[in-house]
Amino acid sequence: MNGKWQSGKKIDIARTILSKLVDSLQKEENLQMALRVYGHQYSFIPNQVCTDSKLEIPFAKDNAGKIREKLYSIEPKGTTPIAYSLEQAGNDFPPCKNCKNIIVLITDGLEECDGDPCKIALMLQSKGIFLKPYIIGIGLKMETKKAFECVGKFYDAYEEDDFEDGLKEVIKHALNPTTAQVNLLDIAGKPTETDVNLTFYNQLTNELLFNMIHTFNSYGNPDTIYLEPSITYKIVVNSIPSVEKENITIKPKIHNIIAIPAPQGFLSVEPSKGNAYRGERCIIRQDGKMITTNAQLIGNSEKYLVGKYELEILSLPRLYYSFEIEQGKTSIIKIPEPGIANIIMPANGFGSLYVLRDGKQEWVCNLNRMTKVALTLQPGNYRAIYRTALAKKMDLSQVKEFKIESGRSVVIQF
Repeated sequence: MNGKWQSGKKIDIARTILSKLVDSLQKEENLQMALRVYGHQYSFIPNQVCTDSKLEIPFAKDNAGKIREKLYSIEPKGTTPIAYSLEQAGNDFPPCKNCKNIIVLITDGLEECDGDPCKIALMLQSKGIFLKPYIIGIGLKMETKKAFECVGKFYDAYEEDDFEDGLKEVIKHALNPTTAQVNLLDIAGKPTETDVNLTFYNQLTNELLFNMIHTFNSYGNPDTIYLEPSITYKIVVNSIPSVEKENITIKPKIHNIIAIPAPQGFLSVEPSKGNAYRGERCIIRQDGKMITTNAQLIGNSEKYLVGKYELEILSLPRLYYSFEIEQGKTSIIKIPEPGIANIIMPANGFGSLYVLRDGKQEWVCNLNRMTKVALTLQPGNYRAIYRTALAKKMDLSQVKEFKIESGRSVVIQF
């Protein structure tokens, strides 16, 4: 900072412009400032001191005069421990809920102490200590500027006027509210979808920032929210299944439109008669995928993304359906009314129950170690096979065939 820069030394120009900025900021409500300086306590010769960083003026109200006075008393003389200073700055902020912690880093050079500013910036963001730092580079070369891209938002001050403009831009960027709306698009590309939770993440750190349930405002438009423009976002639309949109950048001081396709329709699974399955769950999967998309309550209606699905009813025996969700429509699946099979065995034994379909028997369930059971079964033809545990010959196994009709019960006596 002792180097020459157009009308004078960099440090003198920086002092003047920063002093003007501090004076303008002291009028802002609910704003506190602090000043941390590095490379000013120890000379670079004979030894480099990589802990030369000090919080000269802590956060407080109405401390603009103290900051201004300190700016004119410091002299650059040592090294540039940027990573160390950033890490220490994370501890400078007093504890505060719902505060917006901002760092403005001003430098005319790179890290000189083998630290990793990118790693430190990421570590502090992951702890929620502050947002991406704003960096103002004074007269830096192109390759030097690139080194700060991972640290935060970089402003290039190649000339004196650029420095002042950069500072003003940082303050506007940090203090002015930036708005956005999330348009959840239907199959026609119109923002008609709503009433679903949106989860906002910091794309860089994968930190969960907040949740909001999407809604329309009183004008019938997606509601307006305020977002921090220094963050690159990932938004998860918690539909069934969920939808993600990554690498969302927000332009400051304007209203941003974030469009995410999320066309949806409804599925209603209903018992045909009575309440035999009401309150139980069925399994929903996307067509061709084994992973469970949802376990839906029978008797309820649920919203899904448009597409093809498969459904499994956890009845005896299992029932399987293929269906398609269409935009804004309700697909209805009715479950046949079951019957009751009262199976009575003379003693504990071993057995199995099968349903007969197309000349084949398909396993339904086992009948082991029981003497009496009432099973709710889907309509159809069945075969029960049983052998008492006392019988030591296979040919003592007994076979009973019976039919189940909707709403009726039958007794099977071995």
